[in-house]
Amino acid sequence: MTGLPIKRPLIARPKAIPPSEQVIEAGDTLRLGSAQDLDTLTVSEASLIINAVMAKRRQAPENLRYNPILQNTLNYCDAFARYRTRESIEAVERLLSAYPELAKSERAQLGSFCCRDADEAKTVIPSPVDKVDDEKLQELLDELVKLAV
Repeated sequence: MTGLPIKRPLIARPKAIPPSEQVIEAGDTLRLGSAQDLDTLTVSEASLIINAVMAKRRQAPENLRYNPILQNTLNYCDAFARYRTRESIEAVERLLSAYPELAKSERAQLGSFCCRDADEAKTVIPSPVDKVDDEKLQELLDELVKLAV
């Protein structure tokens, strides 16, 4: 042995996981990290908003008129939007808002997917399984289907 001191590795405290690397899961348990309480839109609501933005841009100077990403997003939303009129979109929002036990993202998914029965809804969106009983969920889904195109 030499008389040199032993160098020991520095022990650092574990670093917090940055928000961009947090686990985000929408499975049986809804874990959305910092996005948990953000307002969410159904595909139909997004379509309505993007259509309004595009209409305004058509009146703007030439350099603001066309945005390919916005146009592609609008094409997607228009293809998958279940509700076409402003009145039906507002009615869907009123129906979904009556279920505060569901997270905002769950309500948006229910409004976008337009499931036919409670079993289908709970398969596609597993997190509301214990939040709403099947009978109540079925009533909501029946009302949503009536409003769909």
